[in-house]
Amino acid sequence: MSATLPPLLVVDDEKNMRLSLQTLLGDEGYVVLAVESAEAGLELLAREEVFMVITDARLGGMSGYDFLYKIRARWPELPVLMITAYATPKLAVEVIKAGAMDYLAKPFAPEELLHSVSRCAERHRLLQANAQLVARANATYQLDQIVGESPRMQELRQLIQTVAPTEARALILGESGTGKELVAGALHSLSLRQRAPYLRINCAAIPDTLLESELFGHERGAFTGALKQKHGRVEEADGGTIFLDEIADMGRPLQAKLLRFLEDGTFCRLGGSRELRVNVRLLAATNRDIVQAIAAGDFREDLFHRLNVIQFHLPPLRERNGDVLLLAEHFLRWFANAMNKNVKRLSRGAQQRLMAHRWPGNVRELRNVIERALILETSPEITVNSLPDFELETRLTRPASPAAPTAGRSLDEMVADFERELINTTLANTAHNLTKSADRLKISRHALRYRMQRLNLLPSDEETGSAPAAS
Repeated sequence: MSATLPPLLVVDDEKNMRLSLQTLLGDEGYVVLAVESAEAGLELLAREEVFMVITDARLGGMSGYDFLYKIRARWPELPVLMITAYATPKLAVEVIKAGAMDYLAKPFAPEELLHSVSRCAERHRLLQANAQLVARANATYQLDQIVGESPRMQELRQLIQTVAPTEARALILGESGTGKELVAGALHSLSLRQRAPYLRINCAAIPDTLLESELFGHERGAFTGALKQKHGRVEEADGGTIFLDEIADMGRPLQAKLLRFLEDGTFCRLGGSRELRVNVRLLAATNRDIVQAIAAGDFREDLFHRLNVIQFHLPPLRERNGDVLLLAEHFLRWFANAMNKNVKRLSRGAQQRLMAHRWPGNVRELRNVIERALILETSPEITVNSLPDFELETRLTRPASPAAPTAGRSLDEMVADFERELINTTLANTAHNLTKSADRLKISRHALRYRMQRLNLLPSDEETGSAPAAS
């Protein structure tokens, strides 16, 4: 019954009582460690894990009460059951105030003891299960889940490691599908709050009329259908982190209430007047152009400045040179393992098609493409036939336009980005036919391959094969 439980500790200076408890609890499947003094109990607790302690109130040497105080000081989460032969209502109150989980008066029925021990055993199992769930949730958002070796992704991972241990708020910007939620999760999993709750709310998925109640809770009768009091997500996340995705879609009235909350952590439930306070780290993200949203009056500028302590800007996949194949191979391994399929690699043609696409859906689109390919593929490698033709996706691609100068980027880098996008679009429109693409671009096929090699648009095995040497 309790094979997965650690032992429990019995402390009693009467040998017969120790033996009786060991027999009674042992028959129920518990592993019992027994000592005759509080001093011996403290020594054992320092080297052994137990899920609870049963101690007599009166012991030779240190009393059971002093023993309880020392346990509370060193192991505050360890349940203690006190047994006493002098039970009075006043003593019971004192024992519970001192930190005991429960107490039993001698003589007691075996069922009473077993009930108390069973409660502690169940509590231990729940705590262990919760710790496993938290660890599993945090594992989903480890830093190594952010795949990419391009300079901007390396800088991003370094910034996450620097910012995560702090209490700073962060604003995560980037197109849909670039991995904003992964960044928020990594910030939490690497923070000092990693064992505390991590809650996520998609502001675009909940109407404003319900979003305030979801975020801050409501009192009974606050609106039609509010039949009982409801705690908001900020209360549930107390001590931890809350992530507000698509925050630019939040209505302005609720933005004002959020602004006040960010000032000092205070808020009122919907329909209530009592001021509450929590300690929550807030992370926010949006795929909208935040400057345009402020200019259009959709987003408060003062809220932007309150959130924008640290800014993360995730690059679109089309600007992450060389990361497309790296991510494709990462998803290939993951889905092949999940589907138990023996597909090991990408064919040269598949690599070329992936690298020629502009990925308007970013990493999420690439993930879906590889999952689809694994479902359809019957050979040991992903072939072109298992990939979509990207005809529909290409129509989603916004026309290339000259980019405004960006701090830290040179003219050569921006010209290279424009050239890369132009070649990718032309390849997509010609079904990746190099000859047709070269004709449309008014250059020779040889010159097109040279430019593709220089811009890292050729698969690695083709670069080392017939690609022309750089002049």
